[in-house]
Amino acid sequence: MPDPGLSPLQSSLPAAAARFGAHGHGRGVEAVGIGLPTLPPAAVPVPAVPEAPAVAVPTAPPVPARTASPALERILRGPSGLGTAGLSLARRAEPPAPAQAPPAAGRPIPGLYHHPVPKPDPVRVEEVGRRIKAWAVDEVELYPPEWEDQFDGFSVGRYMVACHPDAPTVEHLMLAARLMVAENVVDDCYCEDHGGSPVGLGGRLLLAHTALDPLHTTTEYQPHWSESLHSDAPRRAYRSAMEYFGREATPSQADRFRHDMARLHLGYLAEAAWAETDYVPEVWEYLSMRQFNNFRPCPTITDTVGGYELPADLHAQPAMQRVIALAGNATTIVNDLYSYTKELASPGRHLNLPVVIAEREGVSVREAYLKAVEVHNDLMHAFEAAAADLAAACPVPIVLRFLKGVAVWVDGNHYWHQTNTYRYSLPDFW
Repeated sequence: MPDPGLSPLQSSLPAAAARFGAHGHGRGVEAVGIGLPTLPPAAVPVPAVPEAPAVAVPTAPPVPARTASPALERILRGPSGLGTAGLSLARRAEPPAPAQAPPAAGRPIPGLYHHPVPKPDPVRVEEVGRRIKAWAVDEVELYPPEWEDQFDGFSVGRYMVACHPDAPTVEHLMLAARLMVAENVVDDCYCEDHGGSPVGLGGRLLLAHTALDPLHTTTEYQPHWSESLHSDAPRRAYRSAMEYFGREATPSQADRFRHDMARLHLGYLAEAAWAETDYVPEVWEYLSMRQFNNFRPCPTITDTVGGYELPADLHAQPAMQRVIALAGNATTIVNDLYSYTKELASPGRHLNLPVVIAEREGVSVREAYLKAVEVHNDLMHAFEAAAADLAAACPVPIVLRFLKGVAVWVDGNHYWHQTNTYRYSLPDFW
């Protein structure tokens, strides 16, 4: 498979958009040259929004020349004028950039469609790592001393900086870092390795969710709920992380995040129900569960971490929801593939895409794993196509910036999985 190349910021969106222009698949592309085009079917008109502030981003090599319409080329160049220099979706030739990204630690999965990213800023990586550990230890008492090596091995700083290189400050990165760590401690302590169980999971998740979506009750019972938020590490982490996030996010951004966390918890419950009944889902059923039990809450806050807001009515567009869903689905299959050997070595049966394919389709574990790689690649291509289509149909600066941020998160997520050799190793299938 040809190397898809570096992603600019690092986004794979420009190349995908160019392919759409070359093959005439972009809805509304021809209308771009005569003003704001109509959104895809089932959408509503786009309101005027202010231009987003400029963001200084690293450059990447120019894309090979493609045949594209002048209108689409204008979209890829991005908006012009004061405050828009960082919004171009095209790969800029000045200043020149290295021909290739520096080699990353770890081996990427052979045949997996992905985009290399520049090495995350080491200064920011170190600072986020220092701050997130101080938060975990001193503020929320997240883990006992014997878990320290696992916390360090997670490499939170490298993960967040790779996924959010446009964050204006370290504190913006910390918004995402706290939420990511809180989500993982809920998964570990309620569902997985550190005392998790499918039995009674619904009650635990519901009470933890009230740390994100506060309980409104009577004066008599409010103190009991407030006290419960400090009763275990998951609830302490959720409460604190959401407090920090709420100070920076707008009300609509905070509510968007709560909604996506409810989706995540619904996915946890489906997987737990299957575990309790020893049910192996059909492949399509498993993928349905993974659309909920996935990384979606992370890329959907890319605007908050970037210091701006994609307005709620634009975020809610069906076309934008498809982009975000596909991004979450693809990145979660990345996790299935990189964590495959880690899960096989754990007690009990862990459902992941290769395991489900092997059992439901009657193929060898190797064939199932390689087919799961193909499923990931199909999801990635669908994500890029949907993002390019929306960029062509709605070239509003803030929409382009958000799409770019989601694409960068997708690439950074793969980078972290590939390079986290503390947690992951690949099966011997090649």
